[in-house]
Amino acid sequence: MINVGYDPFHVGPPWWFLVIAGLILTMILIAIIKGIANWMKNNASPILSVPAKVIAKRTRTSGGSGNSSVSTHYYLTFQLENGERQEFHVSGREYGLLIENDTGVLTYQGTRYKKFERKPDMT
Repeated sequence: MINVGYDPFHVGPPWWFLVIAGLILTMILIAIIKGIANWMKNNASPILSVPAKVIAKRTRTSGGSGNSSVSTHYYLTFQLENGERQEFHVSGREYGLLIENDTGVLTYQGTRYKKFERKPDMT
């Protein structure tokens, strides 16, 4: 009697495992390529300093279940003089120093936050 589905000479992983592993590796590669492209685009962007106002603050937390630690990400949204809004990921220190309605000069490069120099009300 011959067992049709069994090949004693085949020692590799099953086909479905190779497909799933290929998809995961493809997703990782795409994320790396997108990150490098964004980094290069930011490097090619001019450094701009423009009058702006802090209009919103928000946080996002991740982790914290089981034995993992919690990470907190801080974001500030600025309204520029021309009405455009820009949100930037900032350090916890920057986040803590600024409040909504602060006015000043925002310096950024592409999607990279550089600094915000608070000035008296500029309206």
